[in-house]
Amino acid sequence: MRIDEALLNEAKAYAARNGRSLNSVMEDALRQLIHRSADVAERPPITLPVSGAAQGPKLSWEEIKELIDQEDVERALGGGHANA
Repeated sequence: MRIDEALLNEAKAYAARNGRSLNSVMEDALRQLIHRSADVAERPPITLPVSGAAQGPKLSWEEIKELIDQEDVERALGGGHANA
């Protein structure tokens, strides 16, 4: 196996900082990549409305930003999502 030298050096430094072996760091990284790929493949498809669809509320960009900001504040305060 060939690994870019700069990436390998970063992995070695990460392992040293965390008191781990390079082997365990590489195994964990591969596991995460494989599981993430499998999780994405298992997600159901999402149907998004197309332009001009009469469904759902009509929000301005400012209203959307305000909703997102409110969710961020609630999440930071431990309240979770506004809809949860």
